[in-house]
Amino acid sequence: MTSLDIPELALVALVGISGSGKSTFARRHFASTQVLSSDAFRAMVADDENDQSASAEAFDVLHYVAGKRLRAGRLTVVDATNLQPHARAGLVRVAREHDVLPVAIVLDVPEVLAWERTEERADRTFGRPVLARMSRDLRRTYGQLAREGFRKVHVLRGVAEIDAAEVRYEKLFNDRRELTGPFDIVGDVHGCRAELETLLTRLGWALHRDDAGRPVDATHPSGRTAVFVGDLVDRGPDSPGVLRLVMGMVAAGHALCVPGNHEQKLLRRLRGRNVRLTHGLAETMAQLAAEPDGFVADVATFVDGLTSHFVLDGGRLVVAHAGLKEAYHGRASGRVRSFALYGETTGETDEYGLPVRYPWAREYRGAATVVYGHTPTPEPEWVNNTICVDTGCVFGGRLTALRYPERELVAVPAEREWYAPVRPLTAAPARPDEVLELTDVTGRRHVEHPYGSLTVPAENAAAALEVLSRFAVDPARLVWLPPTMAPCSTSTLDGFLEHPAQAFADYRAAGVDRVVCEEKHMGSRAVVLVGREPAGPFGGGVVHTRTGRPFFGEPLDTELLARVRAAVDAAGLWTELDTDWLLLDTELLPWSAKAGGLIREQYAGVGAAGRAALPAALDVLDAAVGRGLDLGALRDATARRRDEIVAYTAAYRAYVGPTDGLRGVTLAPFAVLAGATASYADRDHGWHLDLADRLCAADPEFFTPTRRQVVDLSDPAAEAAATRWWLDLTGAGGEGMVVKPYAGPAARSERGSLLQPGIKCRGREYLRIIYGPGYTEPAQLTALRRRSLGRKRGLALREHGLGLAALDAVVAGAPVWRRHELVFAILACESEPVDPRL
Repeated sequence: MTSLDIPELALVALVGISGSGKSTFARRHFASTQVLSSDAFRAMVADDENDQSASAEAFDVLHYVAGKRLRAGRLTVVDATNLQPHARAGLVRVAREHDVLPVAIVLDVPEVLAWERTEERADRTFGRPVLARMSRDLRRTYGQLAREGFRKVHVLRGVAEIDAAEVRYEKLFNDRRELTGPFDIVGDVHGCRAELETLLTRLGWALHRDDAGRPVDATHPSGRTAVFVGDLVDRGPDSPGVLRLVMGMVAAGHALCVPGNHEQKLLRRLRGRNVRLTHGLAETMAQLAAEPDGFVADVATFVDGLTSHFVLDGGRLVVAHAGLKEAYHGRASGRVRSFALYGETTGETDEYGLPVRYPWAREYRGAATVVYGHTPTPEPEWVNNTICVDTGCVFGGRLTALRYPERELVAVPAEREWYAPVRPLTAAPARPDEVLELTDVTGRRHVEHPYGSLTVPAENAAAALEVLSRFAVDPARLVWLPPTMAPCSTSTLDGFLEHPAQAFADYRAAGVDRVVCEEKHMGSRAVVLVGREPAGPFGGGVVHTRTGRPFFGEPLDTELLARVRAAVDAAGLWTELDTDWLLLDTELLPWSAKAGGLIREQYAGVGAAGRAALPAALDVLDAAVGRGLDLGALRDATARRRDEIVAYTAAYRAYVGPTDGLRGVTLAPFAVLAGATASYADRDHGWHLDLADRLCAADPEFFTPTRRQVVDLSDPAAEAAATRWWLDLTGAGGEGMVVKPYAGPAARSERGSLLQPGIKCRGREYLRIIYGPGYTEPAQLTALRRRSLGRKRGLALREHGLGLAALDAVVAGAPVWRRHELVFAILACESEPVDPRL
C-alpha cells in the first residue's frame, strides 16, 4: 500500500493524461463536494463537457469556486489533466492567494491502457496523437512540479500502485487545536534569563537545573504549558541561558515556542549568511562563542524547526510573534510566516528611524484570541481580542505573561536596563479624550472589560450605530444603559406563566440566600444623570431612555433635571456622597406619559375592536341558541373572549393617566448607580432604596417610592409572605415585582460569576398586554410554557457586565471613547434575536 500524505487543508491537483483514472481516483478517495472537475465546469459554461473552446471560461469559474472553498478552510481537489505549466500555475496562484499548500498527485499509466479506456467512452472523440502528446507533456512535468511551487508531489506509477494508494491527512505544524491549556504565554525575553526565572517562579513553575546550576527545564504542578512568543535572544545578558531553558522545556513537552524575527536573524548568521551584527545580535554571538559547538548546533536546529504560529484550544487561541490577521490563522505560506515574524508596516518611518507598524489589531474582528509580542509597549492592552505581551524587559520595563484562559496578566520588573532602546519605552501619544472614531464601533468587534468579554456582530453594531448616531444624547453624557431583564423560570401552577416561587428558586439555585422583591413600576425606564452645577463635568445633566434617546426633549428634560437636582440637594446627598453629579436608575410614571402613542396604536385599537365586535357577536349567538340552534359551545367561547378583552383593556388602562408637561408625572428611583468618587454597584439594595426613599421624602409630589419585601430564601414563611404581597400587588393592577440579590448590583455567585441583576416576575393580568387577551387559555399557556429563556438570560448578563464596566470607567475618568465603546456594546446587544415578550 502506498500512503499519500496531504495536509488537511490543501489544494490538490490531480495530474494525468486522459484515461489515467483521475476521476475514478477522486471518487474513491475524496468526497464529491471536494472535487472540482474541469469537465463539469465546461458543461456549466458551454453545455458540453468536451467543448475545449470553453476551457478558459471553465477554468475561470473553477478557480473562483476553488478560492471560495479555500477561504472557508475546505480541502479542494482539482480533477483535470493539469499537464500544461500555465494550467498548473493558475492552481498554484489560487493556493498562494489563500495561503494553503498546493499538492500534486500524478497518475501515470501506460499510454496503451489509457487509449483503451478512451476508446470505450463514446464522448471522447479525439485521436491517438492527442493522447501521445499528453504522454510527452506528462514526462516533462515530472521535473517541474516542485519548481513550480507544489509543496508535496506524489507519483503513482501503474494501475497496481494507483489501486493500492491510500490518502492520509496530516495536520499542519501550526495546528495544535487539541492542546487546551491552561497556558502561560510569555512575552519577548531578549536574553533576560534572571527575569525569566523570576517570572516562571511567580507563575508557580518549578525550575530544574543541571549539574552546573543552569536551568534546563521547568514544570508546573497544575500541568500548565508555557508558550513563548519568540525573540528569546539578543540585547540581554544571557541569551544562551534563555535558549537552554526554553529548549529544554520544549523538548520535555512542557512548553511551545514560536520564532521571533531575532531568532530568524540569528539562524541566518549561524548558517553562514552575511548578516549585520546589529540590534543585539553581536552580543548574542559573543555569548554563544563561549558555548560548546554542540550547543550552538542544537540552537540552530531548534530555531530552524520552529513553526510560524500556533492555533490552540480548539481554534480559540492563536500565538504568533508579531500577531496574525484572522485570514492567516492556521494557514501556511511565505507571507503568513512573514506576517507572524515581522507584522506589517505602513512604509513610513518615525522620528527615530524605525518602521511605523500597521495597526492590524484595531481592524481585527476574529473570534480567536491573538497573543503576540514584537513591539514593546509600557502596558499590555486588549484591543479587539488581541493583546501584546512584550513590555520591554530588556529595555528596563517588565517581563509579562498572560495566563490563559484566565486572561490574567503577571509581570516582573527588569533587574536593570540591559539595552538602551532606540525609541523610548513610553506610552504612545494619548488620543484626545473626547474624540470618537467610527472604527471604534463598526464591524465585528470583541470587547474586553473587567467583568467579562463578548463579541459584537457587525450587523448588531450597524443597528446600534443607526440609533446612536441619529437619535442619542451627547455621547459625553451617555455613560450607562440599563441591561435587559430576564423573567423567572416558567411556572407550572394552574393559570400562571410566571410566579414568585420560580424567581426564588432561580436565585436559590445560584447560591443566593437573601433577595429583595421590588415593586415593578409600569412606566418608562429613565436614566437620570444630574449635575449639581451647570459648570460641572456633565453640565446640568441629561435624562434619557433605555436606548440612549432624550427622554421628552426640551424644555421638559431640563425641568425634570431641576426637580431631581433640588431633591438631591434637599436630601443632602451632594455632601454625603462627596460628589457633584449622580447617576440614577428610575422609572417614570405613568406609562402613558411616554408611551401614549404606543398604547393608542398597539393596544387601544385591539381593545376597542374587541369591545365593539364581541358583545354584538354574543347577542347574535344568544338569539340563535334561543331558537334552538346547537351553538352553545361557540357562544361560551365567544363569552370567554369578551371577558378576556375586557380584562385586557383593564390591564393597559391601569397604566394610563392624565399628564400636562410634568404635571401628573412622577419619578420612581430605585438605584443610585454612581457619583464623582465611586461606583455604588457594590452597595446592597437596602442602601440604594434608602437613598431613593430620601429623595421621595424631599419631594413627595414628584417622586414615587418603591415598595419592597426582603426575603430570606431559607425561610418558607418569608417566601409565602412575599408571594401574598405579590398577589395583592398584581391583583390591584400592579405589573409585578423584580427580585434582586440583596447584596447589590455587582453581586456574584459562590463561583465568582456575575448574578442576574434582577429577575422579573410579572402579574397574571399584566401578561395579557404582552401575550394577548386570551393567553390564559389552557392551550395557549401550554404553548407559552415551552418558551426558551437561555438566550435572554445570557443577554442580560452580558449587558449587565458591560454596564458595570461603564460605571467603573466613568468614575475612573476614562476617555469618552472608552466609555462609549462599552455603552455602544450594550445597545448593540439589544439587536440580538430574542423574543421581545420575554
